[in-house]
Amino acid sequence: MGLFDALRGRRKGGRKGSGKGGGKPGTLRQASDADTRHLDEWAGQRRGVEAFVEPRTAVTETTVVLVAHDGEWTRRRIGSLEAAQRFGKKRSMPVYEVAKTGYPQRMRDYTERQRILERRRRAERDS
Repeated sequence: MGLFDALRGRRKGGRKGSGKGGGKPGTLRQASDADTRHLDEWAGQRRGVEAFVEPRTAVTETTVVLVAHDGEWTRRRIGSLEAAQRFGKKRSMPVYEVAKTGYPQRMRDYTERQRILERRRRAERDS
């Protein structure tokens, strides 16, 4: 595959694809079993996990952000707000709508800590 083929989203053999999703170009990738498995495994390995549902947009389906007690987080597609609520209920996890509650401060703090650590790693590597 050449550079410009990759930019156009073409694969060898002349088939078109939309990158990772593998669906039709211009269509949104739906939540998959792999997304749900990732969320399950991630939540099972952490404590104090809460779910924050992000509404569907023009470029992504409904997503859920899981945030652990320390602010570590992950995001994956989920079918709908109702699917996120079922996911949370099954796991005894609170579910919030980001549009109503916003993101927790601990998530922003975690992301900032990770940026600081990454800058330190680069500085040590470059010196």
